[in-house]
Amino acid sequence: MAMEKGGECEYNSSTEGGLQEHKSQSPPPPSSDNEENKISLKFLLSNAEAGSIIGKGGSTISDFQSRSGARIQLSRNNEFFPGTMDRIVTASGPIDDVLEAVDLILNKLLDESYVDNGGDVDPRSKVRLVVPNSSCGGIIGKGGAVIKSFIEDSGASIKILPQDDNFPGLHDRLVIVIGTLGEQMRAVKLILHKLAKDAHYVQNMNVPFPYAAAYAGMNYGPPNGVGGRFPNIRYHQNKMESNSEERNNSVTIGVADERIGLVLGRNGRSVMEISQLSGARIKISDRGDFMSGTSERKVTITGSERAISIAESMISKKVATVSDR
Repeated sequence: MAMEKGGECEYNSSTEGGLQEHKSQSPPPPSSDNEENKISLKFLLSNAEAGSIIGKGGSTISDFQSRSGARIQLSRNNEFFPGTMDRIVTASGPIDDVLEAVDLILNKLLDESYVDNGGDVDPRSKVRLVVPNSSCGGIIGKGGAVIKSFIEDSGASIKILPQDDNFPGLHDRLVIVIGTLGEQMRAVKLILHKLAKDAHYVQNMNVPFPYAAAYAGMNYGPPNGVGGRFPNIRYHQNKMESNSEERNNSVTIGVADERIGLVLGRNGRSVMEISQLSGARIKISDRGDFMSGTSERKVTITGSERAISIAESMISKKVATVSDR
């Protein structure tokens, strides 16, 4: 049975679902010495991949927990890593158990890719680890020595993405590992052992899923207010009397009709993502309903000032990707 607690999904077995209780198959609670050897690893999966790993009634994830000995948690299906539409998976336990859980998950996804694509699949795939910015220096090493040794040892490609400045308050970066399953697992093992020696990582690794609380709660705004303003965007602001932190401010911006698709995204994906990450409500006018005297569609953003600022900045950046070409 799936149970949701405080921003995370935790899957436990239940007799109602016909599954065996995971705890009954686990060894006795570890001693305090073993507790010190526990580690957590976060990585990203798409919603579809997450569903596959959970399985019907939580059967697959319960099986993986039983076989690996690790605890596996997922963020809720509407709580994504900032700037993506992907959920956060956390595997926790002794290092060997965590690695076994990751291996089971990646193996299943790889097998399903072969089935879905008729066996025509590149054996080299990608896994995205979530690592605190403060711990990335240890993975890189002086002059890049450590990451170079990991690449040579594992045979995988390892790339640490720069911190995303679009999301102030985000202190994690993505570490991209590309290779065959064996290469990926060797690289993940090297990285995990390195992180286990990082006192800051160990102290903060159990913070569950802070992203939804941070961005849906609108605790952050762009460092310089609204992002850069572009020629094809005009701003018209109408504010109601109230505390600016409450969800009752409204801003209407004009976006060129030919570029409104950038804001909407395929099947509305982009506008949904902007709304999700900013915490603002976004409404786009119908075709032919333009700002007075222009051919610009109306985009009305409602929320706190901070939420509006984040949404405005994200929309501006979407449109700028074409404007700057």
